Amino acid sequence: MGIRDQFRNLRLFVTAEHPCSYLAGRLTRNLVTDPGAVDNGVYAQLAKLGFRRSGSHVYRPHCTGCEECLSLRIPVLAFRPDRVQRRTWNKNFDLTVEGVPPYFNTEHYKLFKRYVKARHADGGMDNTTPEGYLAFITSPWSATLLYEFRLDSRLLAVAVTDRFDDGLSAVYTFFDPEQSARSLGTQVVLWQIAEARRQALQWVYLGYWVRESAKMAYKANFKPHEIFMAGRWISMPR
Repeated sequence: MGIRDQFRNLRLFVTAEHPCSYLAGRLTRNLVTDPGAVDNGVYAQLAKLGFRRSGSHVYRPHCTGCEECLSLRIPVLAFRPDRVQRRTWNKNFDLTVEGVPPYFNTEHYKLFKRYVKARHADGGMDNTTPEGYLAFITSPWSATLLYEFRLDSRLLAVAVTDRFDDGLSAVYTFFDPEQSARSLGTQVVLWQIAEARRQALQWVYLGYWVRESAKMAYKANFKPHEIFMAGRWISMPR
């Protein structure tokens, strides 16, 4: 069965409502795919419709009376870093980057635990087990690499990144919380844009941008970008 047929026959389900992790006091629910019917090709097509991966689950927010979660992607050839982003890039020139397969790595896991404790305490991932961690960042069907950002031999960041035929998807990034001066979250996105350009890919998908969420504000700083609204991608000029 080809990708077109798989896509046409794909079943979608709506989850029950649960507390929103981005906007306090609100409830959310997701439109999710049948996990047994998705491969990397179908996933790439769904990404063009604003869907996102968490583990092996592919989803899109489907909330009643709320459309605040907007999928955001960057056209890599049009992107131009601003002054702050150029400064961030320059102060991280001493880092090396290497992509490794998405297997369990104790060094990665320890960094993930430190990052979650410092940045997302009480966010639901505080007590993630090794099995839960691996299930969160990987899936059995996605084309995933874990990009390691190192200062000499010291691991500073890991970028969980999926590859499509036309782009990269920034699934999740975790980094050393003691290295805030390096702005590693921004540096990782800048590197992913540069890597997509090196591979002659069109897009870097950054997941959901929520206007009212401080945690998501940084995504809109990468300009120009596009957001998925009313069933189509809309270019947001600089």
